[in-house]
Parts: sequence; C-alpha cells; structure tokens
Amino acid sequence: MTNLIKFLILAFFGVNSVYCQSQPKWHLMENKDPDKRTKGYILMRTIMDYGMGIMIFGFGVFFLIAPALGFGFEFESFYRYFFSALCMIYGVWRVYRGYKKNYFR
Repeated sequence: MTNLIKFLILAFFGVNSVYCQSQPKWHLMENKDPDKRTKGYILMRTIMDYGMGIMIFGFGVFFLIAPALGFGFEFESFYRYFFSALCMIYGVWRVYRGYKKNYFR
C-alpha cells in the first residue's frame, strides 16, 4: 500500500516533493540577481501579460458597447454584461500581474 501511495505522490507532484527536503529553486533566486535567461523570461512574460490583459479588457469593452456599434447577439443582455465584466476584471488582473513581475515568488 505504501508503494502505491509513493507512486501516486510521485506521479502528481514530481520526484523532488517526496525525496528532496531542500528549498525549491525559486527560493535561491530571491537572494541573487537573475541571470540573462531569467531576465529574458521575465520580459517575455511581462509583455505577454500586458498584451493579453489589454486584449481581454478590450473584448470586455466591446461586449459592453456592442449594441451601440450595431452588433446583435442571441443571448440576453444580463449574460452579455456579466461576461463583459468578467473580461474587464480579468484583463485588469493580467495587466497588474505584468506590472508586479512576481513570477518566481
């Protein structure tokens, strides 16, 4: 029975969570400056978060003002407003995440 439990833990969480009791790699990155590869990754994620946040927020604004632009949808206005609000909230969250650049903490 214990071998089955160990196998399931290894399958879902990886080898390091069972056999390695040391600190994770991201813990070591707080104490030193990131290398060139890490800086590139942070820049890529930041640009992607800004871009996706602006695009998703734009979809929310579009669904909010779609009837004024002449677009008609088959579903009720409540659902359109609800989806628009979700898009705008998630878009703002993505921009905020790109601003914070908190990818390894």
